[in-house]
This record gives sequence, C-alpha cells and structure tokens, in this order.
Amino acid sequence: MEFIDVAWRHNNEADPVRLVSELNSDRYETRKLEFFQDGRVGFASAVASSGNTEVGVVAVPPIEEINSDPQFRASSIEKQEFETLWLQYAQRT
Repeated sequence: MEFIDVAWRHNNEADPVRLVSELNSDRYETRKLEFFQDGRVGFASAVASSGNTEVGVVAVPPIEEINSDPQFRASSIEKQEFETLWLQYAQRT
C-alpha cells in the first residue's frame, strides 16, 4: 500500500482542497478522505462513503506526475498518519 496527501489549490468551494488516499499496488484508491475549505470532510472506501466522496475508478498517477500540475502538491505519508486521519474522520458517521 501507498499513502498520499494532495493539496489542491483552486477557488471552487464545491471541490476539496486536500485529498488523502490509500492506494493499492496498482495505484487504485482503496480508501480516501476529502477535506473541504468549509471544514467538511468526506470519506470513501469499498464498503462505505459519505457525501459525494467516492474512491477513484482510474489509477492515481505517480506523485511526480501529480506535482507537474501547479494546482496540486502531492507527497507520500506514512501508513500511521493515514490511519490516524481515517479513524478521526471516517468514523464520524
């Protein structure tokens, strides 16, 4: 598994400003958190989701490719950091 944290710089309040994902070996999302400018947090996995948040249906590009677009800033994070966020935000339903 790989874990990534992506900041998305934009001015559309309907879209998240941060995406935190767990990726499988084929780079498909298995779990995802979406953080919005107004403080909302959506989550999605294969078994549950909140709001309009869904796991992606295409493989996530490598971090270098994500970062080639100036509106995104992606980095790898540790599994424990992802799990802490997941427990904090995905268990609120």
